[in-house]
Amino acid sequence: MLRPVTTPRAGPVAVVPPRRCAGLAAVLLLLAAVTGCGLFGGDGPDETARAFAEAWSRGDDRGAAALTDDPGGAAALLAAVRDELTPAGLAVQVGQVRTASDTATASFDVRWDLGQGRVWSYHTEGGLHRGAGGDGPAWALGWAPTLVHPQLAARQQLALTTTPAEPAPVVDRSGVPLLSPTPVVSVLLDRLQAGDLPKVTGALAAALAPLEPSITQQTITDGAARTPDGRAYTVAVLRETDYQTVKNAIHDLPGVRFTTSERLLAPDAAFARQVLPAVRSGLAAQLDGTPGWSVAVVDAAGGTVATVAEEAPKPGSTVAVAMDRALQAAAEDAVEPLPQQAMLVAVQPSTGNLLAVAQNGAADAAGALSLTGRFPPGSTFKIVTALAGVEQAGLRADTAVACPGETVIGGRPVPNAERFDLGTVPLTRAFARSCNTTFATIGAGLAPDGLTTAALQLGLGADYGVPTLTTITGAVPAAPEQVQRAENAFGQGQVLASPLGMALVAATVAHGGPVVPQLLPSRPTEVTKPATTPDPAALDQVRAMMRAVVTEGTATALNGLGEVRGKTGTAEFTDDGSRAHGWFVGYRGDLAFAVLIIDGGSSEPAVATAGRFLGAVPQ
Repeated sequence: MLRPVTTPRAGPVAVVPPRRCAGLAAVLLLLAAVTGCGLFGGDGPDETARAFAEAWSRGDDRGAAALTDDPGGAAALLAAVRDELTPAGLAVQVGQVRTASDTATASFDVRWDLGQGRVWSYHTEGGLHRGAGGDGPAWALGWAPTLVHPQLAARQQLALTTTPAEPAPVVDRSGVPLLSPTPVVSVLLDRLQAGDLPKVTGALAAALAPLEPSITQQTITDGAARTPDGRAYTVAVLRETDYQTVKNAIHDLPGVRFTTSERLLAPDAAFARQVLPAVRSGLAAQLDGTPGWSVAVVDAAGGTVATVAEEAPKPGSTVAVAMDRALQAAAEDAVEPLPQQAMLVAVQPSTGNLLAVAQNGAADAAGALSLTGRFPPGSTFKIVTALAGVEQAGLRADTAVACPGETVIGGRPVPNAERFDLGTVPLTRAFARSCNTTFATIGAGLAPDGLTTAALQLGLGADYGVPTLTTITGAVPAAPEQVQRAENAFGQGQVLASPLGMALVAATVAHGGPVVPQLLPSRPTEVTKPATTPDPAALDQVRAMMRAVVTEGTATALNGLGEVRGKTGTAEFTDDGSRAHGWFVGYRGDLAFAVLIIDGGSSEPAVATAGRFLGAVPQ
């Protein structure tokens, strides 16, 4: 078959000499004889095989099927296989095409990308024959299931099966599990099988909301609506023990079904909620391992005829964190009784290990307050001011200082709590009794960046990239104005700190130098803004003051719990001073911690919380 010749629209017409006309006729006859070999493209066995491979690769199953002698049957199987395997990609390449007269044989290299690193490759082949003419291909592939896979026969299908890998636990610094494989039940809803959907979603919400408040009838309805027809929406994944409490209410609901599996879970849902879920998510690839998978030829009833590809699951590998399960439990028990938002962060001064990050339910509802919340630290900031006074103003623990009931700095009245008046006392006594007037005077006499410098020496204002966590230590801006320096000096004004930041302050005093918070021994924390190093001799003075807080000052309730050093804090957060947060920051041996009670009114609830914590921890 000769292709039509298009006459040029413009330009001179060439006159071909007679001899050249004869030569041209011979060439045209030769071209006509070989056109079936595809010289002009698209209608030879090679071109048909390549067109089939390209269409199948790009997901055009109907286009690929149209190049066979059974477009209907081919399209149905190609589409069914694609739906079953749900590939991330498919690459089909033509190998060798062998032609013999009116028939040919083509080989194909097939490579399925099944996602998650699963790749399946094999070789298959198919026969071609000349087409029947008309609008069909000049050559057609003889359709047979073996074109899809060499072991596939009529009325058979390919089926992909995934085998979960065994997840690995998350363990604490002593190897005690924090997250362990735990039996769970997934609650699934097929909206097409539910019948009266509002009735079913209402019953599910009523049963599940007490276990997970975020589940409502509307969230279930919306989630089911977004799920493709024929597939089920996962309403909830419940611990086996929780499932048993709601089983009678949901088990027989129409359209609801259940599957069982294992997931990495903490001892209870609230345990270390601000840390362990982040570790679980951030290190999922290591913990989960690699699922196994197989592709099988199955018959019309779903029975396996032959397994044609298989890879065994690879278990996950254990992740160790720097936390201590016993300390975490003690910290959670200590904060849980409080009705206000309460939190406790514990750090090991010698290593920086984050031993415990505990929040009660009220705090958990607001997020990771213990790690990223920024609050006025109140008088716990006097640890910083004391260090600045010793390093920058030449003070000592025994330096005599005035502690009047009220003083005025730059026109701003600064009172002590209930305006108590100690007269002139050693600095240790003023620290132990938390004299605002003394420390406001010290702060007012410092350079504008004096408190900023001392704070950074104790870790406030430093910045760290703790793997899997977001953390903030605090902010202590320079204060050019004397009044601002005075307010900052007793933890009001513009000074802000997180419980983590104040725990690092206590840890630095205990350790004698910068302490970098660490969570994952295998992935050290990145220091993006380092703390600077305080004067060791100055820290000796601060340690003496912190001990006096417990022996004779505002935290005598902790006497008898070992050699505890610390500082109380009451941080006002309303203009009229009627409401305040309560703090206690301290350390005992190689255990530093910070307690914050939001809207606690005074430091007493924080001191009591610290007492419950220390009382439950071996000295």
